[in-house]
Amino acid sequence: MTLLAVEDLTVRFGDAAVVADVSFELERAGRLGLIGESGSGKSMTALALIGLLPEEVTVSGRVLFDGHDVISMSEARRCALRGDRIGMIFQEPMTALNPVMRVGNQVAEVVRLHRGGSRRSSHERALELLERVEFRDPPRIARSYPHELSGGQRQRIMVAMAVACSPALVLADEPTTALDVTVQAQMLRLLGRLVSEEGAALVLISHDLAVVSSTCDRLLVMYGGRIVERGPTATVLERPRHPYTAGLLATSSAVSEGAARGPELPTIRGSVPAAGRFPAGCVFRSRCDRATDECKTMPPLEGDEHAFACWHPIEQPAAASVGGEA
Repeated sequence: MTLLAVEDLTVRFGDAAVVADVSFELERAGRLGLIGESGSGKSMTALALIGLLPEEVTVSGRVLFDGHDVISMSEARRCALRGDRIGMIFQEPMTALNPVMRVGNQVAEVVRLHRGGSRRSSHERALELLERVEFRDPPRIARSYPHELSGGQRQRIMVAMAVACSPALVLADEPTTALDVTVQAQMLRLLGRLVSEEGAALVLISHDLAVVSSTCDRLLVMYGGRIVERGPTATVLERPRHPYTAGLLATSSAVSEGAARGPELPTIRGSVPAAGRFPAGCVFRSRCDRATDECKTMPPLEGDEHAFACWHPIEQPAAASVGGEA
């Protein structure tokens, strides 16, 4: 049963579309990964899902959560939704947590705001949540301020706040970016366990293919504010059809294998253009070795289970087929 349905979502800063015609669905308890380079529109899509976009943007399309359009509902209703039915884990907890408020009070505040009850009961619930996110000494952690905790500990506080009210959906925006590899693995295991225990759906935003491949069952690849490929995670990663997806896979594999690839690592040539500067037609054509004049026209996103938007898709998942090597 569908929990989240995004229909033709477009977000504009003035004339520049930072998200364009994005559509997808997420089933209850599903796990969806959203990947792409910085500037691809991933975080802006996530903010649109919970109605936290800046005032200067214009939004069109629909974001249906449990059948109700988040975009058209009042801000009061969106505030009631955030933290209750939808939990959010931000990339950098130091900017999301109140620096002058003890973290236990911040977790308790989420509970009290959406569930009511006394300060005592909400504090007790906060201690239970801190234990659930695997703190060995919840009372000590609860008395701490954010600056007294490590990056991994602060991110666990964010996870506790996100699941405090047993949400139906958890949005995680690059939750492991600032963490070392060992702590990343611990965080992903913790997040996966809690989401499963709550029976919640998960949208995990990342530029790290290893992160989403180990966590998500479906994958969206974004570039230039558009979905360029989508499908089951294993299918997309094993048989990419869009040159951009293949380029991400090649660079990711090269980095993980290190010196085994030799001194010249594969790259996607060029860089992500600024918002409003992507080429007309296929947004990837200025960086793609497969581009032709046909690519000056926008390719449709075609396919049911595994869809891709490319006039010249990769036929075989061979390393030599990677688009855009420098």
